[in-house]
Amino acid sequence: MSIDTTKGIAGLKGALRYVRAYRDQVFVVKLGGDVVGDPEALEQVTAQLALLSSLSIRLVVVHGGGPQASALSRRLGLEPRMVAGRRVTDDEALGVAKMVYAGQLNVDLLAALRAHRVQAVGLSGVDADLITAHKRPPVQVVDDAGATLTVDYGHVGDLDRVDPRVLLTLMEARFVPVVASLAGGEDGEVFNVNADTVAEALAVALRAQKLIFLTGAPGVLRDRNDPSTLVTFADPDDLAGLVAS
Repeated sequence: MSIDTTKGIAGLKGALRYVRAYRDQVFVVKLGGDVVGDPEALEQVTAQLALLSSLSIRLVVVHGGGPQASALSRRLGLEPRMVAGRRVTDDEALGVAKMVYAGQLNVDLLAALRAHRVQAVGLSGVDADLITAHKRPPVQVVDDAGATLTVDYGHVGDLDRVDPRVLLTLMEARFVPVVASLAGGEDGEVFNVNADTVAEALAVALRAQKLIFLTGAPGVLRDRNDPSTLVTFADPDDLAGLVAS
């Protein structure tokens, strides 16, 4: 039996080019709640994150958890309230967000990474002043029925600043930070913050080489209710008005 080594050699050469290009560079990876909640998808994603970590790429993982927060709210007899695609976070919803984001999902992700021998550390934006935010003021939005409403989103935060020192310390020691999308306020408040916004802010603060979004959605849609409006290729200017914090 003859063994064709050319494919293996070509693969190794490709891997070496990748290692040379990205060794010690920072990748920020945002995982949507749909991904974290699917055991098969989570297994595949964490295996790939483990591979990147083994190539000496410095990873920061950010996760949301909207579907799981909604499910727990309903089990507790609390109907989630969404306006224009955004969650209204009252006192009860904030309690659910703390339990789900900084609790169940964060630990599940740590366990999945540990299964692939990745030493990960769970955090939220409240830790070590990582993310500071303020309460989003009431805003006018157009709901799904086309009506214009003034909405108070409750304990939803808009970002003020990022202090990445705790992430840099962990990455320097070759740990992988896993960040839940909660933020702290100047006076001890806790805010629910959009996970995409958190990932973007951390990527900027860390000067990340790559910002990767893994979500259950097929991509950026011009109409979120119509999968046929998928934007297959666009410059950043083309996405103005399609992506909001």
